Amino acid sequence: STSLSPVSPCCAMAEIKLDADITAEKVATAPIEGQKPGTSGLRKKTKTFMEGNYLHNFVQSVFNTLADMGVPVKGGTLVVSGDGRFWNKDAIQIIIKMALANGVGRVWCGTGGLLSTPATSAVIRARGKGFEAFGGFICSASHNPGGIDEDFGIKYNCENGGPAPEKMTDKMVEWTGKITEYSICSKLPEIDLSKPATYKVGDCSVEVFDCVEDHLTTLQKCFDFPLIAKMIARPDFTMNYDCMSGVQGPYAKKIVGEVLGAGADSCKNADPREDFGGKES
Repeated sequence: STSLSPVSPCCAMAEIKLDADITAEKVATAPIEGQKPGTSGLRKKTKTFMEGNYLHNFVQSVFNTLADMGVPVKGGTLVVSGDGRFWNKDAIQIIIKMALANGVGRVWCGTGGLLSTPATSAVIRARGKGFEAFGGFICSASHNPGGIDEDFGIKYNCENGGPAPEKMTDKMVEWTGKITEYSICSKLPEIDLSKPATYKVGDCSVEVFDCVEDHLTTLQKCFDFPLIAKMIARPDFTMNYDCMSGVQGPYAKKIVGEVLGAGADSCKNADPREDFGGKES
């Protein structure tokens, strides 16, 4: 019989102290039309998000909404990652700086700035002792094409791992229409998202962790991995997972290719690309 050991999140991680000024700065801004999120968040052309304070306004409106609703942001833990599309890493750096400026005590980011939407939910619900994070930002426009001339998106998931309910998104929209300033720690240096590490700055921290581990641990509780591995090991069974150059690549390679034993050649287009391979793919 096939036996698989549960994979637990790694606890040992390099700790790096950053000598940085994280004084929160107030920056004047003004409302921008069209920042109403749908059920899958706010989606616009990438260049729209890159313009001026577009991202900053929406993120600050979310923090203002959380404050109004009594969400424990001050000293709390926030998840920030995305699907790897163009401008993902840049947006994450901005959100980290704004999170610390708004009183967040700890930010969790997946390696490479990558977390799929279900993986983000798993992190919120299961990482650490479970339900440690008060919510998370996901930089994603789901199935929409990626690239500088294509789409970008952002959505907020709550403490239960699910998307923000309508009563919350309505308040976010209200704030986008009356916002006058946003907070940011502009002097915080960029965080290296390429490998797991904990960055300590003052009383705050940014933890970059393996983007696969929590999702894998959660899946192992939901599915019979030894039975699936037994099927994959059959000589009359073959499979191919096309990751479409998207965020599923790291999960497919680790879970399907390694843990379930399908092998590296079972996954194709498994390296995330900022344009998901472009139209030619």
